[in-house]
Amino acid sequence: MVNLEWYRTFKAIYKTGTLTGAAESLFISQPGVSLHLSSLENYVGYKLFERTGRKMVPTEKGKVFYNFIIEPLNKLEDAEKNFQKSTEIHTPTISVGMCFETFQITLEQYISTLPFNVIIRFGDYPDMLDNLDKGILDLIITPQKGASGNIEHEAFSSETIVLVAGNEVDTKAFNKLAKGKDLNALENWLKQEKWYGTTGDMEHLFRFWKLNFNHHPDFRPNYIVPNLNSIVRCLRSGKGVAVIPDFLCRKEIEAGEVKLLWEGKTKLKNTLYFGTRKKTRYAEEISLIKTLFRKVMLPV
Repeated sequence: MVNLEWYRTFKAIYKTGTLTGAAESLFISQPGVSLHLSSLENYVGYKLFERTGRKMVPTEKGKVFYNFIIEPLNKLEDAEKNFQKSTEIHTPTISVGMCFETFQITLEQYISTLPFNVIIRFGDYPDMLDNLDKGILDLIITPQKGASGNIEHEAFSSETIVLVAGNEVDTKAFNKLAKGKDLNALENWLKQEKWYGTTGDMEHLFRFWKLNFNHHPDFRPNYIVPNLNSIVRCLRSGKGVAVIPDFLCRKEIEAGEVKLLWEGKTKLKNTLYFGTRKKTRYAEEISLIKTLFRKVMLPV
């Protein structure tokens, strides 16, 4: 099925004569423009432009195609504008990407107070960066920085990956071992405990273990649960250990519901970034969302 955005992109390329000009007029990335154009060319079955240097010169079929679609496309865009004036002119929609746990801890409590529409998307960080670059997302929360020149990153907080335990875990022997230098004994103690992990991502455990014991863990968690917030709730029952970001369990540690067992011989810290496109029509809305995150998250 053809996408209306493909037609808009085709029109913008035709009008501006370059992929860069089209991207600027549509407030999306150049790779996103290229993707729309290639999708449309695959759909119609022939090339619509000849690429000569940086210029995009319409082919003869491209000219015919433009003349055929421009009037109905303009009418559709006029209809869309008129509809928005009557119903949604003051209600833009912002698409935000982050991990599920971050949403629950931060934005979820404020979502109903926002004076605009919001779409929250969860996924892997590389996919979020790609979707931000293509214009599918407007803002992402990520510990990873992308290489695209179309995206800017703003550090706003940090997380420390820590080892935590339930209150019923007897940690006296571990605390004594942690003060010494016998890492083998420390590792053996930990491997005797019941471990929690998540279904999709064991990166925190792998990195923490590699940093502190110089190899990946040679065991599998005993209990696999849906997400990191589930781990925190399970630990509140009193048993088990896990490696998770500290901001997800800070309240539980302060309330004495979960024990902070070990930060490691070397702290494993991640910087958290706001990722946005350099050119966006939603700067005001994005700024408000950033303010809400700063209310909840500790500064860098």
